[in-house]
Amino acid sequence: MSNEFDVIVIGAGPVGLWLACELALAKVKVLVLERRTERVTQSRALTLHGRTLEVFALRGIAERFLSQGRPNPGFFFGGLDTLLDFSTLESRFPFTLFLPQATTERLIEERALELGVDIRRGHLVEQVEQNADSVIVGGRNGETPFGFAAHYAAGADGARSMVRQALTIDFVGHPARHAMTLADVALDAPPEKPVLTLVNEAGGLVLAPRGDGVHHRIGVIDASSPYLAPSAPVSLAEVAACAARIFGRDLLPRDPVWISRFTDESRLAECYRKGRIFLAGDAAHINPPMGGQGMNVGIQDAMNLGWKLASVIHGTASDEILDSYQSERRPIGEALQNDTLAQFALFSAFDPPALALRRMLSGFLRVPEVNRQLADQLSGFGVAYPEPLFQAEHNWDHLKGVSGHRLSDGDLVLRDGSRTTLYRYLQEGRWVLLQVVATESDATPVRDAINVVSLAPGANDGLLGNFASMLVRPDGYVAHVRTVGNAGGIEFAA
Repeated sequence: MSNEFDVIVIGAGPVGLWLACELALAKVKVLVLERRTERVTQSRALTLHGRTLEVFALRGIAERFLSQGRPNPGFFFGGLDTLLDFSTLESRFPFTLFLPQATTERLIEERALELGVDIRRGHLVEQVEQNADSVIVGGRNGETPFGFAAHYAAGADGARSMVRQALTIDFVGHPARHAMTLADVALDAPPEKPVLTLVNEAGGLVLAPRGDGVHHRIGVIDASSPYLAPSAPVSLAEVAACAARIFGRDLLPRDPVWISRFTDESRLAECYRKGRIFLAGDAAHINPPMGGQGMNVGIQDAMNLGWKLASVIHGTASDEILDSYQSERRPIGEALQNDTLAQFALFSAFDPPALALRRMLSGFLRVPEVNRQLADQLSGFGVAYPEPLFQAEHNWDHLKGVSGHRLSDGDLVLRDGSRTTLYRYLQEGRWVLLQVVATESDATPVRDAINVVSLAPGANDGLLGNFASMLVRPDGYVAHVRTVGNAGGIEFAA
């Protein structure tokens, strides 16, 4: 069996597996190494936000997740009483989907195996080294040593990432100051509202259905309890007593599926790339479990990195495009850090001034524009990449506000009058060129790398506006637009 690959991914959680899916979709030879012998069974991350569902829809598999989760049009921000309203957002997925991480991970692994990804469990990676041409990964499978070589490697190996440590990348941020207990339980005396947040002098409580029709995710911070490390034992009785003090009566939790303690520790890798090795997911950023964002941002990290690595490996883009992974995604990690710290501050302060601030901010969320801005932020729909991936000789001023922005799955009218949707053309992970007027520059040797879609004139103004063509990246963001009469374009390697 060959020990040489195009890319080695260390870590078979949702982030590492999705990166492997993207690479395998592009016919890249990828190996995934995971120290655990079995998939994670705990629910852990419970929320799939709308942008992550769009990521899955871009590859034609969103229904696999939708069929097993529970959609919710509202979501809490920092435990404030007024929920964020996702129903107003422009997407086919204007909601969050409650789905246990174990299910999410299983579905992504099934996709990876369909694409032929080589996943090897029980492989503990102990060293990662690189030179000018390759990366060498070594470790043990039980007592048996192994060694593999690849052109590139990616560490998706969690908060204590061995890859990050081997690269001596600083993991800067804030140490833990508060602890929060999370549990997935059945409730014999549930509240009337299926989604509940409550903060008072006794502490903070958040409650939401887990998505299986039986269990609820319950999160509590006890105002009277001192800080406890994540390793400190936690019991169902502790969770039940704290929840009862905050809510005012016993919710009668039972049959815990999972109980764990989290903190407000927040850290961000100083860089996401060192030479031929990259970081993604928790290896690059850890945050308090507020807003259900960590896994979602990690999967979107993987989506951003996958097609870029594949382009370089296949020779359709230069190595410089790999630098854009950090320039595009690390600012998202910074925003995630600020967002979750702000939410945790709102959820973990119980004195009268803090409670007054919460009431004031909850009132602000009743202003539609404010609510929508935070909903965009939490859902991932608001992410945009301001710098174009490719430069052109002509003036880019007319592209501001367009290039780098996400496209939802809009309806298209083709030149022959038939109707379809945009995401249909992105399922193969290729670029898509939407054009109303065919020009000589469109007939380039790049048609093997791009799906060229001819649209009916005047019928797609909601998407194209006054543009003659729009080039869409494999991850669904606008790369370039051309106005009518502008022959400038982007050249790709054949």
